[in-house]
Amino acid sequence: MSHPGFAFAPKSHVDLKNGGHYKGRVTYFNTYFSTDGKDATNRHPTFPANPMSRKIRYGMVGGGRGAFIGAVHRIAAAMDQQIELVCGAFSSDPERSKASGADLFLPPERCYGTFEEMIKTEARLPEGQRMDFIAIVTPNHMHFPPAELALERGFHVLSDKPATFNLAQAKKLQALVKKTGLLYGLTHNYTGYPLVKEARDMIRAGKLGQVRKVVVEYPQGWLATRLEATGQKQAGWRTDPKRSGAAGSIGDIGTHAENLAEYVTGLQIAELAADITTFVKGRRLDDDGNVLLRFKGGAKGVLHCSQISVGEENNLNLRVYGEKGGIEWHQKEPNSMLVKWLDQPMQVYRTANGYLGANAKAATRTPPAHPEGYLEAFANIYKNFASHIRARLEGRRLAKDDPALDYPKIEDAVRGMAFIEAVVKSSKKNAAWTRLDL
Repeated sequence: MSHPGFAFAPKSHVDLKNGGHYKGRVTYFNTYFSTDGKDATNRHPTFPANPMSRKIRYGMVGGGRGAFIGAVHRIAAAMDQQIELVCGAFSSDPERSKASGADLFLPPERCYGTFEEMIKTEARLPEGQRMDFIAIVTPNHMHFPPAELALERGFHVLSDKPATFNLAQAKKLQALVKKTGLLYGLTHNYTGYPLVKEARDMIRAGKLGQVRKVVVEYPQGWLATRLEATGQKQAGWRTDPKRSGAAGSIGDIGTHAENLAEYVTGLQIAELAADITTFVKGRRLDDDGNVLLRFKGGAKGVLHCSQISVGEENNLNLRVYGEKGGIEWHQKEPNSMLVKWLDQPMQVYRTANGYLGANAKAATRTPPAHPEGYLEAFANIYKNFASHIRARLEGRRLAKDDPALDYPKIEDAVRGMAFIEAVVKSSKKNAAWTRLDL
């Protein structure tokens, strides 16, 4: 397959010195090249001292029959053919867990009844057989226990967000990650979009000037009625304080908005003033939130998230305004980004074009006008996390700008939980300005 301006190189002809990979080995970065012979990703990896000839192996906690996000994680993990699912504890019900594993054609002996059984048993397996990391895709209250046990038994962890049930658990997990030296990733998947990375790099390079204003919105409408009362599984746990935590919409989608704003701008929220509401009668957690933000460095922001905005689907969007220009990006149209200037006409950046930077290109799999979306962005988190694990296993030291390091880490996890607790605390005090407890 070819496209004007790009050529896709067969793996057998990829030249390592041009940023590709040696014959017969796995792909560390996307292997598309500009037609002038230069690597489109502009990356130059070093030859591994101890090359591996296998996929990275993982076990899943949660994500069994009836779950939504588990299937998304499995698709994302499989997309680049670098990762394989080898085991799982897919449900709190041992029989459902084993049946879910059978649905995925896993060997019966690798389909575990509990996450404790899985982690302890896998740790006893030979190094050439056991999993390398766990993926946690459970409701929030079950994020911390398997993460803690996995780290204690020597396994890396990739978890759905928010990281834990509360901030205290997140800080404990941070200490454990530091103690063990193991990798921890968080699937804030919206950071995986190519144009999100382009926006971040533009701001880092000072192209927009000093950031003044950040507006991030995440409206949905699926909880405009009391859906949880019908027995709908996804609504049930998200509106249950015993499983979701102190917040509803703020924890479920507000943390995505918070993370996206900080990732793109490179700025950290210092304090906030929040007004959260539960509009649906009988619901126990918030379903709408409006938050004013003050960033370190002086920028101001507005964060709005809602799950009762009738007619909205998944309308995450971000606008950032600096002294010289601004950007606007919508998740529903992720392959386009508006770039606005003081003294020039507005521009439209498009995914996969040659004028984009190295990080956007490294996150792209197809030529221009071949739409990439939610699953591909999610897969970029998995790809980078697995590449980081592979580098560890091969004894390679990664450069600071290596794409393998570009995924949300434990620091982002702690910030997300601090954001939730600050929002809840502020709202209880009539939107009083509240600092993040970090």
